[in-house]
Amino acid sequence: MAKKNVIIIGAAGRDFHNFNTYFRHNANYNVVAFTAEQIPGIDNRIYPKELAGEDLYPKGIQIYPEHELPALIAKFNVDECVFAYSDKPYSYVMGISAIVNAAGADFKLMGPNYTQLKSTKPVIAVGATRTGCGKSQTSRKIIEYLVAKGLRVVAVRHPMPYDQDLNKQKVQRFATVEDLKKHNCTIEEMEEYEPHVVTKRNVIYAGVDYEAILREAEKDPDGCDIVLWDGGNNDFPFYKPDLFVGVADPLRPGAEVSYYPGEVVARMANVIVINKIDSASLENINIVRQNLAKINPSAAVVDAASILTIDKPELIKGKKVLVVEDGPTLTHGEMKIGAGTVAAMKYGASELIDPRPFLAGSLKGTFETYPNIGTLLPAMGYGDQQMKDLENTIANTPCDAVVIGTPIDLPRFIKIKQPVVKIGYELQEIGQPTLEVFIDEFIKKYVKK
Repeated sequence: MAKKNVIIIGAAGRDFHNFNTYFRHNANYNVVAFTAEQIPGIDNRIYPKELAGEDLYPKGIQIYPEHELPALIAKFNVDECVFAYSDKPYSYVMGISAIVNAAGADFKLMGPNYTQLKSTKPVIAVGATRTGCGKSQTSRKIIEYLVAKGLRVVAVRHPMPYDQDLNKQKVQRFATVEDLKKHNCTIEEMEEYEPHVVTKRNVIYAGVDYEAILREAEKDPDGCDIVLWDGGNNDFPFYKPDLFVGVADPLRPGAEVSYYPGEVVARMANVIVINKIDSASLENINIVRQNLAKINPSAAVVDAASILTIDKPELIKGKKVLVVEDGPTLTHGEMKIGAGTVAAMKYGASELIDPRPFLAGSLKGTFETYPNIGTLLPAMGYGDQQMKDLENTIANTPCDAVVIGTPIDLPRFIKIKQPVVKIGYELQEIGQPTLEVFIDEFIKKYVKK
């Protein structure tokens, strides 16, 4: 039987994982290309032979921009295209399928059976129905419970391999803030890794090859009783979970049944946290609750609030402020507000300064791609130049203070001349049941004494 020629349509995450777990050593397929979208600067690279498997891919695999997809299907006589990235509405996904089918190829979505890896340790996975639901704070809350019970937790984060040399990112371990510098992390990576390491409760792994990452995590030098999968965007886990916790967002009601693969998360989860009930309307909370009950009636539901912390509220009251929010939450997450915005309004800012007249460099393109961001500044930093553009944009914006709603200490990485207010946020369960109920059940069932 002739090999099938395949293109994997991705964004430097799920695409590489699907290749590694299913295609890398599969002689029935020939992956002729990856395409890249959603994240700036990740195309026009090579998936290297060392990661691709030199037996079948001695030259590695070229990564192309996604807009070249029809031409690539014709050029390489492609049989199948595998869609492998997250947080897209169904209309978008099926639009790509129409492009693929019109060019003559089959369109494919891969599920857990062929892509999930089995750990030798018990696994808790945390996922979400959209970017920005509060998944990371849910992961931190679960780790807090586990560590308080004397268990050693190793977190593994959904991939963000944005470096030009993917070999350097095969397996990455973060135990200290210094490790973030050592691995040349972008702002987007630091937003996910730093909250884990600053508490010193656990280490976190990430990278490209998630089987190699899992095996290193299982034998971590600090010990490992439990692996916690800290998922990205709204993807389903790379590791087979023994307990799967999903997070839904009533500020974006209906997304849990209209975005891919967020609905997969909602249908798979054993426990679903409906977060942000302190800031959403009752009507929207009920829409989410009813949708979840319809598609996953066996899931337990935990109600929760996203509680803000603020270090210098006196710098906000009556002042003109620039709000800097988590980048992906505003861009492909499509949120109109974040923690910084909520804090600025709550503590009496006189005005939110619009950064759009003062944008520098690549940030102009970000607002062209995502025109509905509005009067907020996403903390874009997918590389050194974009971090410099962010620094210059903040410097150019006339304001009394900068309110930072990202999870990292941004002034440690870029210069900010204005006074800075740092916003944090933590998960707080409301009523019963709490997550601890399900953590206790998990420990009793899966953790050896």
